[in-house]
Amino acid sequence: MTGDPPSPCTLVCTIDRPSGLCLGCQRTLDEIARWSRADGAEKRAILARVETRRAALSAAAPR
Repeated sequence: MTGDPPSPCTLVCTIDRPSGLCLGCQRTLDEIARWSRADGAEKRAILARVETRRAALSAAAPR
């Protein structure tokens, strides 16, 4: 895969203090800050971590 993937930002920019993750996009503050300087490979790595976090949150959610 080549090129830069789109940002996962959902414009819900609130950091959850206990987890350190943005409630909207599930990125850390460091990942958010690095996004504009990251190359495509690093952005895809960030997105992979975001997907892992979302899956974990989904699995842990009460049903």
